[in-house]
Amino acid sequence: MKRIVLTGGGTAGHVTPCIALLPALTKENYDIHYIGSYQGIERKLIEEYNIPYHGISSGKLRRYFDIKNFTDPFKVIKGYFEARKIIKKLKPNILFSKGGFVTVPVVLAAKKHGVPIIIHESDMTPGLANKIAIPAAKKVCANFPETMKHLPTEKALLTGTPIRRELFSGNKIKGLEFCKFTANKPVIMIIGGSSGSKIINDLIRGMLPTLLRDYQIIHLCGKGNIDEKLKDLEGYTQYEYIKDELSDLFAASNLVISRAGANAICEILALRIPNILIPLSQKASRGDQILNAESFESQGYSYMLKEEDLTVSSLLEAIESVMKNRQKYIETMNKSQLNNSIDTIMNLIKEIEL
Repeated sequence: MKRIVLTGGGTAGHVTPCIALLPALTKENYDIHYIGSYQGIERKLIEEYNIPYHGISSGKLRRYFDIKNFTDPFKVIKGYFEARKIIKKLKPNILFSKGGFVTVPVVLAAKKHGVPIIIHESDMTPGLANKIAIPAAKKVCANFPETMKHLPTEKALLTGTPIRRELFSGNKIKGLEFCKFTANKPVIMIIGGSSGSKIINDLIRGMLPTLLRDYQIIHLCGKGNIDEKLKDLEGYTQYEYIKDELSDLFAASNLVISRAGANAICEILALRIPNILIPLSQKASRGDQILNAESFESQGYSYMLKEEDLTVSSLLEAIESVMKNRQKYIETMNKSQLNNSIDTIMNLIKEIEL
């Protein structure tokens, strides 16, 4: 039996593309293992699929000053030796890395043991973890055409991002019933990322009296961010995280308001849902979400609203604009060439595996 090790972590966006590959890998009879951090979000997500999970020590790679910069390198070194031990025992035919700081020691360990490596870069420009890992890779998959100029020509391949196939089988009626919503009022879904967004959560909750006049609201607010005072508010439902019902909730949504992580926006695009993107500001990130959102806005897929411009009035104006032009957004998204990449990546895996 062929064996593959998947790795990626830190956020759900570094895990969901790996999850999207699981059915195809299973169909091809791969023995699948996953390496991630001890208690990162990736552990919970992967173990739900009964995939053997191997935890290692990990430290975050930062471009800014933080006291943890003095201790985290030792965690990375420890993680490297733990990953080497796991790789030596598993003897995989190939490693697929989705990025995130936990992947650096895993990729370097796989390289040490001669395991072929495929890296997937979702964002417009490679993050620090992938920049470190790319020299060790055989191939680097890119999500956007603009990314190709930032990658070694002989390694780069434009694939798009793997999309979970179950997302395409959503049922609108089931979604409305799950939320206890009616069919005669449009639905807005708010997605603030796997850990939530305080600025978006607070703004949406402050706007509820206005929003609920015309819309029903699904609010994916992130872990630990449920507001108990709003649990029984009619037309508003909130969840920390949704897994099995997500496809139905997407099917029930007329508009999505989301952060601009590459995997999230590619799922929204694939489902052809009109959307408003609120990227993380450069104060809180390296600016990759801003580039992602600018690309999608310029192609006519999204309405971009910068975090520093986010107010009650600007968001209401954005909602009104997108709802008014829903059909135009859908028609433009239907012409997109960013298609699901599972078959392309599977062919690549079979081509370079040991």
